[in-house]
Amino acid sequence: MRPSPAEIVRTLAAGRLPGLAHLAQRPGPFHVRHVTDAEGRVLLLVPVHSDLAAALPPGDDIAVALDVLDLPPAAGAPSLGRAWVSGWAAALHGEAARHAALDYAEVDPTGDLLDVGTRFRLHRFEVAEARLERPDGLLRIDPLAYAEAEPDPLHPVEAELLAEFTVHHGREMAAYVRRQLGLVDAARVDPPRVVRVDRYGLVVSFGSGGARRRARLAFPQPVADHGELARLLNPVYCRQAESPRSDRPL
Repeated sequence: MRPSPAEIVRTLAAGRLPGLAHLAQRPGPFHVRHVTDAEGRVLLLVPVHSDLAAALPPGDDIAVALDVLDLPPAAGAPSLGRAWVSGWAAALHGEAARHAALDYAEVDPTGDLLDVGTRFRLHRFEVAEARLERPDGLLRIDPLAYAEAEPDPLHPVEAELLAEFTVHHGREMAAYVRRQLGLVDAARVDPPRVVRVDRYGLVVSFGSGGARRRARLAFPQPVADHGELARLLNPVYCRQAESPRSDRPL
């Protein structure tokens, strides 16, 4: 079990990572503050006095592509790739802008939302095209699959979780990974490390120097939040019965 391409694109585009906006027939790209709502629609929070605002006319729809590159949370962590989502952006006004501001606040409760309509404008577009870019190529995502997917609930706190594994549970996690992967001669190699975590499992790095490899340890079922992850891993921390299982090395 692992995130689907549609889930990865929803996770990257959710609004926790920096984004760039590419506008049709406009110079750019433009740095943009954005989130996605529960339906996967993209909301852009745009200062009224900015180059992006000048390129986004308030009265016309314009083709926009949002470009979000994954930022691996730890040294040696693999990248999830780069998400591209595009559609026709329209400025929101009145009641539509107020409702959109509430949707935006669900992801990023910035105080600038109080100034929507004065210092800021909200633009929104439904995703007509979604793609996931990886080193091995560009994968097109069905827009319906994108809309039905959910962002990974652990992604916003992934860096904190990895730090917790290393600082507070490093010995237990390293021993657990060794047992799961059947690693022997532990004294001769560097300790294995958890380098990514998502709702489906852990990605671990093991080996020495340039010979390090990666493997995924899958959970028995997807976790819903940080609390459920802590309950699932508590036996590992206590060196008792283990729940996750290992997939073949990547």
